[in-house]
Amino acid sequence: MKVLQFTIPVAHDKSVITDQVELPYHYPHLHRHKEAQLTWIQRGEGTLIAGNNMHAFAEGDIFYIGPNLPHLFKSNPEYFKSEDHRPVKALTVFFNPEGALSAMFDLPEMRAISQYLGQHALGFKLPARNTQSIAIQMLAVREATGSKKLLAFLELMQGLISVGNKPEALSTHGNLPSMADNEGIRIGNIYNYIMQNYNGNITLEDVARAACMTSESFCRYFKKHTGHTFVSFLNEVRVNEACKRLTSHKFENVSEIAFKCGFKSITNFNRVFKSVTGSSPREYLDNYRQNINSLSQSA
Repeated sequence: MKVLQFTIPVAHDKSVITDQVELPYHYPHLHRHKEAQLTWIQRGEGTLIAGNNMHAFAEGDIFYIGPNLPHLFKSNPEYFKSEDHRPVKALTVFFNPEGALSAMFDLPEMRAISQYLGQHALGFKLPARNTQSIAIQMLAVREATGSKKLLAFLELMQGLISVGNKPEALSTHGNLPSMADNEGIRIGNIYNYIMQNYNGNITLEDVARAACMTSESFCRYFKKHTGHTFVSFLNEVRVNEACKRLTSHKFENVSEIAFKCGFKSITNFNRVFKSVTGSSPREYLDNYRQNINSLSQSA
């Protein structure tokens, strides 16, 4: 039994794999694989589902995803419209600490790196202050050949642990129940349905019907495989979209954003937003602006 297990194509003469993609949208199915990955979003926006949590992603973001952590980079709806022609672009470095590289990771000199990766198996988003240097190192790994690729990879690992031990984990659960391939696809389809209809009057009955289940069966199934209730997942999708709109510089007011994200009242929006993020929409936006200003001043 396994969650939609994805096999990374590994050349017989390589232990570190780089994958440069430029496609209409990201791979659209929830999946996991034995390799850890470091992904740099070079172009595109959307939502990353990792384990039982979700996070907005945009151009310039870099994410570390640990081995066997279920994940999905879900491109925004506009990327699925053929007339828009907005391809995504991303660079990913894949490596398996338990595979061909296991002997290297067992070396005493690698203990700090091995421990760091183990402590952050649930993944994390790199702080903005580290993305430029890590991106340069990822490019170096992509361009290097032979033994130089391995040396560039070691430099990348050293850069990764320089982030420190403060990044917030992408997921709060790494041990969600395993599932057969068809169940992984089914959960991915449920995610897609909710994320395509979150801004309307979507109900539990609607989603259960789309999944060909009764409401009671769907509730048990969804909770078991995601750690979420339907309502908590829907609220996170809506708040995640609201966060993206708040920071998109499109000059929408908070009330307009709330209604566009499926909330029927500003009071309910403020309450749910604070329960998910820990801050009010205004506080969230103020913190975002302060972080941007701090980064620009330190640049």
